[in-house]
Amino acid sequence: MDDPVLLTDLDSLERVRTDSSGYVPETLPDGLVIATSIDDVVATLRYASREGIPVVTRGSGSGLAAGASASAGETVLDMGSMTTILELDPVEQIAVVQAGVLNSEVSAAAAPHGLFYAPDPASMTYCSIGGNIATNAGGMRCAKYGVTRESVLGLTVVLADGSIIRTGGTTIKRVSGYDLTALMIGSEGTLGVVVEATLRLRPAPVSVSTLSAYFDDVVQAAQCASAIVSSGVQPMILELMDGKTLQAIDDDTGTTHRDHGGAMLLVQTDGYGAALEMDVITSVVEGFSSSMAVTTNPVESEVLVEARRHAIHAIGRHGVAYVGDVGVPRKHLGAMAAEIHRIGEETGVDLYTVAHAGDGNLHPILALRPGELIDRGAPKEAMNQIFWAANALGGTLSGEHGIGTLKKDWLLPELGAENLDVLARIKAALDPQGILNPGKAIFPS
Repeated sequence: MDDPVLLTDLDSLERVRTDSSGYVPETLPDGLVIATSIDDVVATLRYASREGIPVVTRGSGSGLAAGASASAGETVLDMGSMTTILELDPVEQIAVVQAGVLNSEVSAAAAPHGLFYAPDPASMTYCSIGGNIATNAGGMRCAKYGVTRESVLGLTVVLADGSIIRTGGTTIKRVSGYDLTALMIGSEGTLGVVVEATLRLRPAPVSVSTLSAYFDDVVQAAQCASAIVSSGVQPMILELMDGKTLQAIDDDTGTTHRDHGGAMLLVQTDGYGAALEMDVITSVVEGFSSSMAVTTNPVESEVLVEARRHAIHAIGRHGVAYVGDVGVPRKHLGAMAAEIHRIGEETGVDLYTVAHAGDGNLHPILALRPGELIDRGAPKEAMNQIFWAANALGGTLSGEHGIGTLKKDWLLPELGAENLDVLARIKAALDPQGILNPGKAIFPS
């Protein structure tokens, strides 16, 4: 097998030095390898292992925690050209795909068979399956269908020394041995390079009901979301947007959401019982909302969903958008929303709040002004306070975006020294030279 071709031109290196996090390393990586096959990945890692070269694996660059950022001394392994859907089995309801396949492409391929792929990050049209697996990505439908881990049945992974392992399989249940599939999901390229994945597909819902509800403020909306969760109904989508976010969307798209209230909940139920479940939800919302509307029209529903997906882009019109990612027990959504609002006021940062309220995952979004950087000054202080607030409520500093580079400072308080030691030992067993995405994910500053 030939050694991989290394690109070192400045345009290529500049393109792969960072991701969508807003963090820009001070230096450029040493080189770039564009993988088009498993053989390319194997050759790259064998060479890197032999020479002791650190490798940063990259998908489409949509990550939000700087997990794919690369600096001097490192080589980037770009998986974006491995874009083949290898198999789609409508009977078993699975798809086998290469790591560079985009999230939305899986559902598009499954749709003619009456199926869909459940995880749906806001970046679904440009994020890759490999990157989704690396960060255990989620999305709006997590409220019912879970994060990426719940939709991956098996993986093909190239380890640091270039050897290949295949984990899991094509069966829904499999409990033989340790769950290596789950171990790889969320490992952020620190344990191996995912090259193929067997994905679980779901039947497309026969019916969908959509509720848009408006509230005086974000705390009231969050309290209503907690009440919906407690009602016994499990919506497919339960999303929250604060007033600043609604205004940003209105300014960018010409909608009038902000005129209806200071916060909004978007709720969807699906399946044969969609209408009955929505009846229960509307009875809960009536006690909180200033106005609401329900529709079963697919076009009207999609307009509302797209408004939520558009939030980050709209906020980005006000500055470079850094998307925070904390999770709290759902009963504490209101308290966490109040803390985010307070922190924005106290630090003076331009701070917005959206949330996957159905699973307690909040995204405080900072619109960085000219000269502001996410890893220093007021923006870093705001994120510091947000992470500590989530920790105090029994929450987590990452619901679905990973740890990467930007969140390492807060990893130890959440996990504890004992857990970090176990993670470090797993890392050492699979990557004894420490060449895979070094310093990311499990290594606190």
